[in-house]
Amino acid sequence: MKLPTKVKLVDVGPRDGLQNEKEPVPAEVKIRLVHMLQDAGLKEIEVTSFVSPKWVPQMGDNAEVMAGIHRKPGVRYSVLVPNMKGLEAALASKPDEIVVFGAASEAFSQKNINCSIAESIERFAPVVEGARAKGIYVRGAISTTVGCPYEGDIAPSRVELVAKLMKEIGVQHIGVADTIGVGTPKKVQAAMEAALKHYAIDDVSGHFHDTYGQALVNTMACLEMGIWQFDSSVAGLGGCPYAKGATGNVATEDVVYMLQGLGVDTGIDLDKLIDAGKYISDFLQRKPNSRAATALLNKRAG
Repeated sequence: MKLPTKVKLVDVGPRDGLQNEKEPVPAEVKIRLVHMLQDAGLKEIEVTSFVSPKWVPQMGDNAEVMAGIHRKPGVRYSVLVPNMKGLEAALASKPDEIVVFGAASEAFSQKNINCSIAESIERFAPVVEGARAKGIYVRGAISTTVGCPYEGDIAPSRVELVAKLMKEIGVQHIGVADTIGVGTPKKVQAAMEAALKHYAIDDVSGHFHDTYGQALVNTMACLEMGIWQFDSSVAGLGGCPYAKGATGNVATEDVVYMLQGLGVDTGIDLDKLIDAGKYISDFLQRKPNSRAATALLNKRAG
């Protein structure tokens, strides 16, 4: 079994992880979390989103958070942008990368961003063009690639269609997301293969939720295909406001622990990463949603 020798992880905790928290998380807490993640060796951090605070109040401090970060050379800071208004606001904070997000499910697209898949691509086209004209890298994410809370199973052909449309408007990298965590290795590999019809292997990543406890095996299934880039969330933060009962993204600590055991380089210090997860979990007054962090914190306490 030939696995990639290195893996790049994008920690989406500060954005995807915190966006659904009911109680406001102060900007200084978010900034400290980003600092702790970069000190742990993370080179890619999804910091915030430039969406209407009416829809996502938790991200209303986006400009303040971006301005407060002491940027580290070699670290890329990305932000989620849904439309031109979001891009205009985001540009002032000088992100290294923007993220646009579509869905492989028509019903989910309607529920999540109030438009059809075709309309969402139309909306993203000027955003992608505007960002690239400024030299900003554009990553795309396709949600509900294996299953949808409204439509059930999603055919790989749907993923292929959205990947093709994203490619046509100039999106440089595509993330294949199992938003509600229903995927199993075979289904996830089929979704990945669909995206790989339009993107090179170096331009595709996985984004797995752990609702059914499958995120790590799905990551492993993708590693076996040669995919070496993944999203994860410190302390397993996050869920999805439009997918009832969907638990958080796979915990960064669990992915790093697995990769270290496989001898795959991540450049991440697991102890410092666990500190970051404990910091934000303590603030939220709950335990880290990471098996590896829990075990290693118990070991420390013992």
